[in-house]
Amino acid sequence: MVKSNVTPEDPIDVQPAIGLIGMGGMGTMYAKYLSAAGWKKIYVCDLPSKYDALKQQYQGITVLRDGHGVSRISDWIMYSVEAEFIDKVVAEYGPSTKVGAIVAGQTSVKTPEKYEFEKHLPEDVQIVSCHSLHGPTVSPLGQPLVLIKHRASDDALRLVENILRPLGSRFVYMSYEEHDIVTANTQAVTHAAFLSMGTAWASASSYPWEHGYYVKGIETVKVNIMLRIYSNKWHVYAGLAMLNPSARIQIDQYARSTTEIFKLMLAGDDVGLTKRIYEARDKVFGGNGAEEGVKHRAPILLSEDILNRFSLGKPRETSGGSATPPSPTGGLPANSHLSLLAMVDCWAHLDIQPFVHLDLAATPIFRMWIGVAEYLFRSQNRLDAAIHAALYDVSHRSDDLEFVVAARGWSQCISFGSFELYRERFEQTARFFQSRFEDATKLGSAMIQAIMDSSSDENAQKA
Repeated sequence: MVKSNVTPEDPIDVQPAIGLIGMGGMGTMYAKYLSAAGWKKIYVCDLPSKYDALKQQYQGITVLRDGHGVSRISDWIMYSVEAEFIDKVVAEYGPSTKVGAIVAGQTSVKTPEKYEFEKHLPEDVQIVSCHSLHGPTVSPLGQPLVLIKHRASDDALRLVENILRPLGSRFVYMSYEEHDIVTANTQAVTHAAFLSMGTAWASASSYPWEHGYYVKGIETVKVNIMLRIYSNKWHVYAGLAMLNPSARIQIDQYARSTTEIFKLMLAGDDVGLTKRIYEARDKVFGGNGAEEGVKHRAPILLSEDILNRFSLGKPRETSGGSATPPSPTGGLPANSHLSLLAMVDCWAHLDIQPFVHLDLAATPIFRMWIGVAEYLFRSQNRLDAAIHAALYDVSHRSDDLEFVVAARGWSQCISFGSFELYRERFEQTARFFQSRFEDATKLGSAMIQAIMDSSSDENAQKA
């Protein structure tokens, strides 16, 4: 039996055998950090067709042909496979699990994982699942890492903590059920918003950084995160959206909020739109149910001047050489920010308090999305300019129309529950933006790091 207080500095004969089933982005990231830390008994596998390539790729890590070999020899096993296939993979390899081993899953939605583990893992196997709430291209240092002690002893949990400590992540302890609610609240609608932005711009055959409207401040955040999402694999988002019941409800509400706000814009209903947006602001960012501390938090986003460094484009100039006409708050023409108005309206309608989840288990993308929302909603001038633009400025009206159609389309796609339809829709948009993925990944990573560093500095000052 492996001792729970084992460390990578201990002799190899007392170290746990670590097994990774699935060597996609996250499996590769775990292998990299655990191996670098000094864990010497690491066994990995992927599809049999990838065996030879993996053998050539890794030195110091043992590549096995399939999950049977990994399961029979490992003390801790992590399934890092697509949520869509967790049932087939666990059914195949679960019964081979070593007696007394600890099993985890890296899936983004835990309800199916829990069912398959309970169904296929032997009774003498312990379950301490996990989920790193970030992508493989983001440093795990300081990021939330969910640990779920489901069917396990305290010693088993401590052993898992020690195995994963080299990631440098912040452990967050939840149940399976709590995990799916929190991830739905922090990721599902956030992803839907950026998926809709990308589909809207692609449908309009428009690169948003080229016509000069989406190149400064929070527009830069929108574009970079949209590109970052579409540069990833489609299945990273599909499982969460379609297998998490809470996610479907939220994505449907987001599409409804988008549509209803757009109808108020078309009707020129100044009173109705202002009332609805103000009520959503009060509920999410202060008063009427929001915690008092929300109003006194330090802003998440950096200054616009710093954000501008991460832009893919430059402001458009008029034929006379001057910049595009300024908005009431200065700079580019005022944007209705329909995606943000709908997001806060959605949170308000579903009684979601995003700052609670921000402190608990926020992903980097969710942190920035809240930052963008509060940047708009906590400034009376910026919010009023957005409402005014929504009603009276048609500069972004065609993009807003495309966004409404895209949001409803994604909601409908997810309601069908078809992974193939989701994949086709995602990859069609991804192909349109593919030429800029490399630049966007570099800029997006730098932008995330700058915001994370700023948050760390703020916390250090408070301490």
